[in-house]
Amino acid sequence: MEIAVVGTGFIGGILGRALARAGQEVTFGSRQAGEGGGEVAGETPARVAPVGEALAGAEVVILALPGAAVGELTAEFGDVLAGKLVIDATNRMGQPVANSRAALPQSVRYARAFNTLGGENMADPVFADGPADMFFSAPVFDRSVLETIIEAVGLRPVFVGEDKEDLIDALFLLWVELAMRQGRGRRLALRLLEG
Repeated sequence: MEIAVVGTGFIGGILGRALARAGQEVTFGSRQAGEGGGEVAGETPARVAPVGEALAGAEVVILALPGAAVGELTAEFGDVLAGKLVIDATNRMGQPVANSRAALPQSVRYARAFNTLGGENMADPVFADGPADMFFSAPVFDRSVLETIIEAVGLRPVFVGEDKEDLIDALFLLWVELAMRQGRGRRLALRLLEG
């Protein structure tokens, strides 16, 4: 599967490198491609390219850039995003809506994932009793694609439903409350237990 990771910061780097190590074809979309931006790939086969080039060749796009930058990305590359599966990993901190769905073209296949854990938990997703859960929302026909991607990062996928980004955002707010405001620390994950 060809995956473009737009964003070469902490979250984008963790996700892209994990997916590349798992055998996915990953291209980091970077505005600094060719200017030392290649370091984000580390010791993986992932490559770094200008954003437009990364998007053009991708089947799946993971947005791991600041939420405020998604509107600008859409203005420049909205036609390239049309029809693609876009996984929104952004968080608009302090805004009434944490996700970036409204800033994306309506023609994308929208999924919400990778925003309910601190990045260090995605870099090291296994706790004493197993992997952390990654709750996600996606179109039903794209569910298996998301499950494959989430498992490739080392997390256990938990499908919440289609168009349920509000529930995923609520889990993000819960994680922030527990980890940051209550001071429990960032090495904290949520898990679904079933009997």
